[in-house]
Amino acid sequence: MNEKIQDAIKYLSLPDSLKNACRLQEKKQPMPSYDVIIEIVKSLRAVIFPGYFGNSDINFENIGIHIEGHINKINELLISQIKSGVCFENAETDFNCDKLHKRAVETAAEFISQLPELRKMLYDDAVAGYNGDPSAKGIGEVIFSYPGLRSISSYRFAHALLQLDVPIIPRVITEIAHSETGIDINPGARIGHSFMIDHGTGVVIGETAVIGDNVRIYQGVTLGAKSFPLDKNGNPIKGIDRHPKIGNNVIIYSNSTILGPITIGEGTIIGGNIWVDKDVPPGSRILQHKSKDKEKRKKKSLNGTKS
Repeated sequence: MNEKIQDAIKYLSLPDSLKNACRLQEKKQPMPSYDVIIEIVKSLRAVIFPGYFGNSDINFENIGIHIEGHINKINELLISQIKSGVCFENAETDFNCDKLHKRAVETAAEFISQLPELRKMLYDDAVAGYNGDPSAKGIGEVIFSYPGLRSISSYRFAHALLQLDVPIIPRVITEIAHSETGIDINPGARIGHSFMIDHGTGVVIGETAVIGDNVRIYQGVTLGAKSFPLDKNGNPIKGIDRHPKIGNNVIIYSNSTILGPITIGEGTIIGGNIWVDKDVPPGSRILQHKSKDKEKRKKKSLNGTKS
């Protein structure tokens, strides 16, 4: 073997080189699994929208068996992933601890009990996607193919788990959706009913963002933080409110950036490529306007006069 390659292997294996870059696997602390979490999300979609996802040969005679099979799978896999997630967060926790197992069983059951309400919310999101996009041929097309609804469904699953104090798994779910769709929704955000993301690529929604009902946003929109306050040691302060609050019936067009814990009032329309870092009253229209100088140069150009 090449001497340089051997040296690299030796260095990369040194404890001092590894430090926090390596998590030594122990039997009592198995890692959460990306592949298993993907399977959970696939089964959740098959339960929420049967026939569109999972087995497509669905009718009213076999629907109960279909849903029961996926629910059992979700329950079994979710229990193990919740336990692994707790171990990931707390190095002192034993995966095989009876107390942890009981917590995981109760949490998985509570999450599954919320699926009927999640279906209602996601169907409303699908209807909003259909009503807000003139090119959509039907609600089924939105459910089956739209990246906006795919990312919203992953967010709603992840947010429900986060509300039940499940560690790490919610973030993995939304990051998987991020890699699939280019839409980055933090599971901590709070999003109301009938939410629509059109096109979606490049959308970012931060952890403490709050979005009301009947909100529509387009590709490239950022609901972000304006700054990151630091503590006395120069480290970012965690858990503070730092993202926008969007009222009901708001439309935000492509590539607009809204920063900080500001309020965008109900019924506001924000045009494309707008930077907003102050509160906006209800019913506002925030649009770009051409400057007088630009208008003069345009007129001169149309008249054949150099500007």
